[in-house]
Amino acid sequence: MEQRVLGKTGRPVSVIGLGTWQLGADWGAVTEADALAVLRAAVDSGVTFFDTADVYGDGRSERIIGRFIGDIEGRGVTVATKMGRRVAQVPENYVLENFRAWTDRSRVNLGVDRLDLVQLHCPPPPVYSTDAVYDALDTLVAEERIAAYGVSVETAAEARTAIARPGVATVQIIFNAFRRKPLDEVLPAAAAAGVGIIVRVPLASGLLSGRYTADTVFAADDHRTYNRHGEAFDVGETFSGVDYATGVRAAAEFAALVAEPAAFTADPGPAVTTAQAALRWVTQQPGVTTVIPGARNPEQARQNAAAALLPPLSDTALRQIEDLYDKYFRADVHTRW
Repeated sequence: MEQRVLGKTGRPVSVIGLGTWQLGADWGAVTEADALAVLRAAVDSGVTFFDTADVYGDGRSERIIGRFIGDIEGRGVTVATKMGRRVAQVPENYVLENFRAWTDRSRVNLGVDRLDLVQLHCPPPPVYSTDAVYDALDTLVAEERIAAYGVSVETAAEARTAIARPGVATVQIIFNAFRRKPLDEVLPAAAAAGVGIIVRVPLASGLLSGRYTADTVFAADDHRTYNRHGEAFDVGETFSGVDYATGVRAAAEFAALVAEPAAFTADPGPAVTTAQAALRWVTQQPGVTTVIPGARNPEQARQNAAAALLPPLSDTALRQIEDLYDKYFRADVHTRW
């Protein structure tokens, strides 16, 4: 699989990574055996980048990954985790003492002496512009608790604020065919600063898989049920913040578009899934380092990884996808995040 350098970490990582929120919680139940099988399928398919967080299953996702990477003796896998969402979301909690405690817990969960990459997990907006926060993160690097740090953001403005900081190695942001604003300023600014871009929610919480209908029912413990209107966290994390019914209609049009023979610049070979086309759209955008779709089973992990092998989408397809965004989402989504 293609490898790209992850910003200021200097580490090469696979252009398709693996997001592991599903392995912790909030997407319905996943057994530990199934979670380990997903990790194995991803690595066997060329994935070398896992993204997790201390809050996913209150550390369950980290512990499962720790067990896995211990069994395979690393195998060149870079693990990024996130911190900060296990406490009240007030700027006063983002201090060195807490950072040490949080990273020590993650080091135990992952079974490592030094964390590859730690990201602030969508903290309160003032945190992104607080000098003491970055001083504390620099201290963690100096103490060798972490090798590098980055931020996960909700908005393009937060991303730009973080990119301006010299120690920030990466920015993680929501970006997909239904959420295009990062193209305007974030991706160019990151590229100019040498900051890696980690793309999350690339399938708009599954909308861009093309598998859902207006009648689809999600489990009660799935965030696509309980956070549909932002009840638990930022609504932009669920279906990329788009109206579900509108998203289903747009996804059907996206699926039809990418099924056209001229959708790719070359023959993509075997039938391409809608999700694979959506992932390929992300990876061919300038400035993207890696994209982290989740997977609930090994076959999903393998199919996601296979998207890295597809030829680029054609210029015609790219224009049609932009038209789709303008038609359904730009007015409601582009100004919010």
